Amino acid sequence: MEAMEVMVEADLHTHTVGSGHAFGTVMENVRAAHEKGLHALAITDHGPGMADGPRPYYFRNLHILPQSYMGVMILKGVEANIAGSDGSIDLPAEIARDLDIVIAGLHPACGIEGRGLDWNTQAMTAAIRNPLVDIIAHPGNPEYPVDFEACVLEATRYNKAIEINENSFFARPGSVERCVVVAKLCAQHGTLVSVASDAHSPWNVGEVSRALKLALDAGVRREQIVNASMDNLTRFLTMRRKRLEMWRR
Repeated sequence: MEAMEVMVEADLHTHTVGSGHAFGTVMENVRAAHEKGLHALAITDHGPGMADGPRPYYFRNLHILPQSYMGVMILKGVEANIAGSDGSIDLPAEIARDLDIVIAGLHPACGIEGRGLDWNTQAMTAAIRNPLVDIIAHPGNPEYPVDFEACVLEATRYNKAIEINENSFFARPGSVERCVVVAKLCAQHGTLVSVASDAHSPWNVGEVSRALKLALDAGVRREQIVNASMDNLTRFLTMRRKRLEMWRR
């Protein structure tokens, strides 16, 4: 199947000027999503553990954004930093639990450099088990090697999504081959997948063609891609709400 036969209807990983190193406002990103025919857009600025990331109150205050604009559903989220081998993230639980979507990943300048494959794998699999986390960001990043199969199996077990990140093909050299391995494992195990732009400017919102083609060529099915359709996305968001309801009890 050619990538263009399956259009994603949502982009679940985008950044605004709030991240400190991105170049669009929320309104500019939403307008770009509308122009590209998307029905939903997640605003997922970096967590406060990043040197130029916004403070926690920024995420608490995301509730002031409208539910939708120009026909685009606006999901309030974060790309949190995995902060420890216990899978903790750099945003307080009382804030993260009220967001619509939480992505978590291993990032530089967050105090976790040079830990090695075993530590990285332990941290990532623990983050997958963290009830606050929905999606694992760019696991194919060669800067943070992990045991791909261990992470994919854990994501399958906990109904979490593994991200195939378009921006990685340009910003993280060496990612493509690793993403192929990740995508094939996701196809093999029926793991949920998010195909994301990781846009840092409005021009890149919704640009997922290479990541989408890679996932499809690896055998990932449409129903596995949580942002391929609004029906898929609705099911994914419903799982988050139910999981957090159980966690709060």
